[in-house]
Amino acid sequence: MTAILVADSVAKRFGGRPVLASATLRAFPGEVRALVGRNGIGKSTLLRIACGRLAPDSGTVHFAGRPYLDARHHRLAADGLFYLPIRGLLSRARAVGTQLDMFRRQFNRGLAQDSLAWLRLDHLLKRTPDQLSGGELRRAEIAAALVRDPKCLVADEPFLGVASKDVELLSEAFRAMARRGCAVVITGHEVPALFSVATCVTWCTAGTTYELGPPDAARTHARFRREYLGPMTF
Repeated sequence: MTAILVADSVAKRFGGRPVLASATLRAFPGEVRALVGRNGIGKSTLLRIACGRLAPDSGTVHFAGRPYLDARHHRLAADGLFYLPIRGLLSRARAVGTQLDMFRRQFNRGLAQDSLAWLRLDHLLKRTPDQLSGGELRRAEIAAALVRDPKCLVADEPFLGVASKDVELLSEAFRAMARRGCAVVITGHEVPALFSVATCVTWCTAGTTYELGPPDAARTHARFRREYLGPMTF
């Protein structure tokens, strides 16, 4: 199977400080990939480069079979990539239902109401994002992604500050998108939750990345256990 999204041999420095030296991210249709690593190691930087939100110092981005030597987010989005940042996707000034309808009209999809109902947000249509809990807001953002019906979803820390009941709903949404052929990439530090939904794991460390395979294989990777998982059992 061919990867739909590839950020290959990516390097990035900030103020002379190297963050990524040679990191690669691949996303395949039908999978949920967890990108894990310690705080400040470069996971979000790699995602932003892969989605055209940040220019790399070196490296290339390919999406849907096309090379992007100067990747820009609006071009990747037009080709079917949906990037969910840690915060700020939905406007605080408009009701959730209004924004979902805007997504539906813009992309000619009919999934707005169904997405909200499936994610148990149908009773919150008239509320603005600042009237929602953290988990409700995250579910509304995933509903926006479902309305977009992307080829690839890249979600930066979707479980951050989210209650366990919301994690379960979000996880099922990611699985459902993968079943429909979407390539899903998620990051975070909630390892048990990430591993419960992921079909494969990429480890970001020391400026590079390692593809560890399925979660069961990652759990038995000696260096990964020693340097990242530690005594964690799940």
